[in-house]
Amino acid sequence: MGEAINLVSEFRVDNVIFNLGSYNELEKELIELLDQKKIKYYSSLKELNIDNNKLYFLNTKEYDDENDNSNVIYIKYNNYKFLFMGDATAEKEKDIMDKYNIFNIDVLKVGHHGSKTSSSREFIDKINPKYSIISVGKNNRYNHPNKEVLDNLEDSIVYRTDEDGSVMFKIKNNRLKIETST
Repeated sequence: MGEAINLVSEFRVDNVIFNLGSYNELEKELIELLDQKKIKYYSSLKELNIDNNKLYFLNTKEYDDENDNSNVIYIKYNNYKFLFMGDATAEKEKDIMDKYNIFNIDVLKVGHHGSKTSSSREFIDKINPKYSIISVGKNNRYNHPNKEVLDNLEDSIVYRTDEDGSVMFKIKNNRLKIETST
């Protein structure tokens, strides 16, 4: 979120999707810019159609913790299942397990940069990700990813942006190909 104003200022943006919950000060500042530039924005979406594909926003309820209000997005594309966890914590993971029947994920974008507050053993065992991506900076001050999270992901092939650089998943001829570049 911290770079959203710069992104909207420097690049063509057609729409913005906000998390569930009330707007914080940074989001209100962004909304002023969106209004000036006449860019549409949305909040609390359940589904979004993109061409012949549908993104599902796995909202469960509004939380006191802003991380748990972050968008968790599920998409099935060419028979591959992707789950993007935002900054959701173990509490939201449990609520997702209770509300949605999601399992055997092909690609998981690990929640909250691999923080110890996310990616609980119960959740990871349930969704059983084949590949996991942890978006994390090198030598970050939080020491992410957490060792326990990495242990929870032991049955998944893990890519980390601090070690692998950018990670790209391509689907061509119904085959998933993974490319990294450091």
